[in-house]
Amino acid sequence: MKSILVTGGAGFIGSNFIPYFARKYPDTLIVNFDKLTYAADLNHLKECADWPNYTFVQGDLVQEREVEQVFEKFDIQGVIHFAAESHVDNSIKGPKAFVETNIVGTFHLLEAARRHWMTAPNQSKAGYETCRFHHISTDEVYGTLGETGYFTETTAYAPNSPYSASKASSDFLVRAYHHTYGMNVTTSNCSNNYGPKQHAEKLIPTIIRKCLAEEAIPVYGDGKNVRDWLYVLDHCRAIDLIYHQGQTGETYNVGGYNEKNNLQIVDAICTYLNQVRPRKKGRYQDLITFVADRPGHDKRYAIDATKLENELGWKAEETFDTGITKTIDWYITAFNQKRSTSDRG
Repeated sequence: MKSILVTGGAGFIGSNFIPYFARKYPDTLIVNFDKLTYAADLNHLKECADWPNYTFVQGDLVQEREVEQVFEKFDIQGVIHFAAESHVDNSIKGPKAFVETNIVGTFHLLEAARRHWMTAPNQSKAGYETCRFHHISTDEVYGTLGETGYFTETTAYAPNSPYSASKASSDFLVRAYHHTYGMNVTTSNCSNNYGPKQHAEKLIPTIIRKCLAEEAIPVYGDGKNVRDWLYVLDHCRAIDLIYHQGQTGETYNVGGYNEKNNLQIVDAICTYLNQVRPRKKGRYQDLITFVADRPGHDKRYAIDATKLENELGWKAEETFDTGITKTIDWYITAFNQKRSTSDRG
């Protein structure tokens, strides 16, 4: 059974990706390598915990020997690299962890793959010729847009936060390992993901959580910052396609074509909750509270996914309306379960 290393698999996107991938490829062993930081949750992988083609290894990409050991133990023949510090606010408060995990950690992973798969630049070991390193990145490396236009794969990098700067650096390392050593790599830059299992600190889970708790909903600045929203399972399908069919050395942008500003996101969530879980008094929109904007807050992101669509045939299956409904329903269930457990305690 061929082994694929998935880093950060207990995080939001990874914990959606692993069950999808493991179910689709039962003859591939998925090795989930995760540090289990605050943003990770193994409970989100309960469904596949006992599957014969899944195993978990707790480890830290910053510890080079731990990375080498997992390659040696499982004879890793492919990498899908999710692991990253990703919360912009946290990167502003404490950028060091972002440099260590996103840059140094990616370097250790690339080095382990190079040593395990290759004998010299452009020379693979026998039996390792098809090994691939897929790197998941973000549209934030491109900076910010005005009211029109889209990020494409040829857009110049212009990161504006410590988080996006660290991800840009990791992208360049992956690119360098392809051009210098001939490593078989692909990269994807995605727009804002949403869906089940996302950590509570992120925008959409925060809005839902605040609504369900009937607490003030914080909105940065004027709430007009625009993001392109991508349902997490659509992203998982894109990663699968790129990993198996993408051209080596190429970058593919993944976007949902769902541009919404923060106020529109808040209103969509509040409107749905008004219908399915109404407050005893008033509407959820009454909880909206404007707070000071974050430093260097990018105004607009928008992805052009034409390359991915034309070359690999990918298309998002969820609209924002269908995706946000599934997301809210999942969080309502999770909220009810947590409250029930708390009541029993």
